[in-house]
Amino acid sequence: WIPLCIIPSEKLQRAGKVLRNAILSRAPHMIRDRKYHLKTYRQCCVGTELVDWLVLQSACVLTRSHAVGMWQALLEEGVLNHVDQELGFQDKYLFYRFLDDEEEDTPLPSEEEKRESEEELPETILFLAQIGPDALLRMILRKSPGQRTGDDLEIIYDELLHIKALAHLSNTVKRELASVVIFESHAKAGTVLFNQGEEGTSWYIIQKGSVNVVIYGKGVVCTLHEGDDFGKLALVTDSPRAASIVLREDNCHFLRVDKEDFNRILRDVEANTVRLKEHEQAVLVLEKSPRTTSLGTIKYTVISGTPEKILEHFLEAMRMDIHHSEPGEQKRCINVYHLRVCPVLLKVYCSDHTYTTIRVAVAATGREVISAVADKLGTTDELVLVHLSSAGEKLILKPNDVSVFSTLNINGRLFACPREQLSSLTTLADQEGPSAGSMSTFELMSSKDLAYQMTMFDWELFSCHELLYHTFGRQSFRRTTANLDLFLRRFNQVQLWVVTEVCLCGQLIEPAAGLHTSTYFKNLNSFFAIIMGMSNPAVSRLSQTWEKLPTKFKKFYAEFESMMDPSRNHRSYRLTVTKLEPPIIPFMPLLLKDMTFTHEGNKTFIDSMVNFEKMDIFYLSYCSSLKFDELKCLLSSSAYYSQHNSANPDICQPNKNQAEVRGYVRKLCVVDNQRALTQLSYRLEPRRT
Repeated sequence: WIPLCIIPSEKLQRAGKVLRNAILSRAPHMIRDRKYHLKTYRQCCVGTELVDWLVLQSACVLTRSHAVGMWQALLEEGVLNHVDQELGFQDKYLFYRFLDDEEEDTPLPSEEEKRESEEELPETILFLAQIGPDALLRMILRKSPGQRTGDDLEIIYDELLHIKALAHLSNTVKRELASVVIFESHAKAGTVLFNQGEEGTSWYIIQKGSVNVVIYGKGVVCTLHEGDDFGKLALVTDSPRAASIVLREDNCHFLRVDKEDFNRILRDVEANTVRLKEHEQAVLVLEKSPRTTSLGTIKYTVISGTPEKILEHFLEAMRMDIHHSEPGEQKRCINVYHLRVCPVLLKVYCSDHTYTTIRVAVAATGREVISAVADKLGTTDELVLVHLSSAGEKLILKPNDVSVFSTLNINGRLFACPREQLSSLTTLADQEGPSAGSMSTFELMSSKDLAYQMTMFDWELFSCHELLYHTFGRQSFRRTTANLDLFLRRFNQVQLWVVTEVCLCGQLIEPAAGLHTSTYFKNLNSFFAIIMGMSNPAVSRLSQTWEKLPTKFKKFYAEFESMMDPSRNHRSYRLTVTKLEPPIIPFMPLLLKDMTFTHEGNKTFIDSMVNFEKMDIFYLSYCSSLKFDELKCLLSSSAYYSQHNSANPDICQPNKNQAEVRGYVRKLCVVDNQRALTQLSYRLEPRRT
């Protein structure tokens, strides 16, 4: 087993020392001389015991495979080693030795070193938890294809789904690539990967680092970065390399597909593809599925086709299923619903702070709102529609803007006035937000009830249909994304609610408790909103307030905050999501980013046919949530209360004051002006001189 680098990084060296000292302090029996097959191995640990120990140390270690990845991060840089220098880290009865124990008579850590390591241990585990999944992936990729398990292939496949260079490939091709792709790394900048004119033998995808593309006589023509690929053209055309590739930085990692595997996959895909033609024109493209039906017949997956032929194929498949189904088997129907354009009541203010109420459609345009206001006021003046923020910023809305009410920011208001009165518009008193915290109300509610009602409200706004309207462009559907707009605004509102309450009341315990219960209901959107609220500069600077937070909640917060790590395409968050059973409410900004990535990386039409596989990716990845069962959730909540509060029957009624909690959650009062929040923060804890 060859380490990725000659000299371990300083940070990983320290992490190894902290873990070794912690083990010697908490479980010294784990590091000792061991005998196996008449041979003695000095000062070593067992792989399974190391995994057991790490899983027990922190909730941020999600699974045993996650712990394996964390130990692998140390092993691949030589901070931890297999005693025979042969294997990657495995959760088995295999012997591993810390770097500090490689030399004989290594002194035991002093009491001072043990104390320092105990203090650093939580932070060290968080660091390893973040880099562990990448190390696990590299370990799997360094196995020969024949040694990879089904779980290994799923981990590689999941990684390939998020590489932009592969976005245009079908899922079948990505699964084939998962079984043959190989990890390759180079330590030094300036290393030449291949030269112009050489025979093409491999296709490369950059996993980490960057390379320069060099052409004779022209020098560096471009630079490629993480997610880019190169070398495929020479394989497709069977021609010499068109340029040289030179490493631009140290420690670059690549995914490599060799020519033989590349050509085999192309042949297999073509052999398993069926094209139905009419008048010499393809109208339906099917791919043979590795799975068969219950009757043993071959199944086909739709890749692309005209809308009519895709529908014909599905209706025929359904007819065959019904024909061969068992008597009494429940039949399913497909219902197509047409959404109503519901009217809403809308307050529109005048320059003198009086207001009028109008009733318009959710998708009403700015022109329709202005017309309704003018009719209500009985004026013939030419009015403009203005969005006035709490900070006094004015935005004139265009006549063609749709769903204008849902585009307002949290404390924003709609004004209608003649253009000459624009300069005299001033904010309303209630736009400033609350002047006192709601702690007295908050203390009467349990964090569990609060999280439950937040989840119910968020679920009402969360609509998969509107995600598609947003991604493809709502003008294509002539639909509104009003609920999605409100859902995104809700994220900001919860975030600012945390900041407002902390700055007005000077307490962090309630938001921290809200974090824990948001995860219980799998509401990741509110979860991240609370974390970002606690990370707001107006809150993070409150050192005295943070000191009052119990150690348990500080630990929770540190573990939860690590989930926000954006590195490796938010791998930490994605790993957490894979462990959750639906229904969940996802982190919406990242979900929209993923949908846009899929949309822009895959054509909607291929040769005038609908790219059905693209639509299938949307369904499987983003729109397959189960219906949120209120009763099930409420029963879970009751069970939780009974389990944790059996000594107090009054607390075992989670919906005792649900109406009050529901009203509070749906009308959160916040200060949405960052300058005002900063001033409140300095009033709570003045700047130290």
